[in-house]
Amino acid sequence: MTSVPEERPPAVGNVDRDAAVERVQEAFTGGFLTHEEMDDRLHQVLSARTRQDLEVAVAALPAEDPGRSVTVGASAGRIVRRGVWRVPRTLKVESMHGRARLDLSQAIFEHAAVDIVLNVVHGGVKIKLPRDAVVEFDGVHTEWKDTRYRPARNSTGQGPRIRITGVMGFGRLKIRHAKR
Repeated sequence: MTSVPEERPPAVGNVDRDAAVERVQEAFTGGFLTHEEMDDRLHQVLSARTRQDLEVAVAALPAEDPGRSVTVGASAGRIVRRGVWRVPRTLKVESMHGRARLDLSQAIFEHAAVDIVLNVVHGGVKIKLPRDAVVEFDGVHTEWKDTRYRPARNSTGQGPRIRITGVMGFGRLKIRHAKR
């Protein structure tokens, strides 16, 4: 009789590990950990193999800052964000009749993961991502046109994790990475 193999816990990715390191460092700078405690926890985080190992390392630390949420919107016209700008933890884009252009290639990311929530009735959305960003857009519901995504060539995937969700009515969502 053969035994059923046990299901392995998911491995830890660099984005999760970096977020845990950041949380330990924030607890130290906030005065919640001594230098020795910080060293011990950083060692635990960097040697963690599963998410459970990471949870043990950050247990009893102050709760993670959920970040801020910003809504940009227009009933008609354009929504444009480009150049150097701070990306909030959650960015909501709302438009009745118009286009939205979000250029994140030079943006400053204060969080390892960013949520972009779309609520666009008529009009297209173009999102330009940093070269090494990891993008998830399975949570976007489109009514009329499909989503176009151009993956980055030779990307390391070490950049911020960007999750795009929401509704696109009568328009197209185009996502691409910066060339440099």
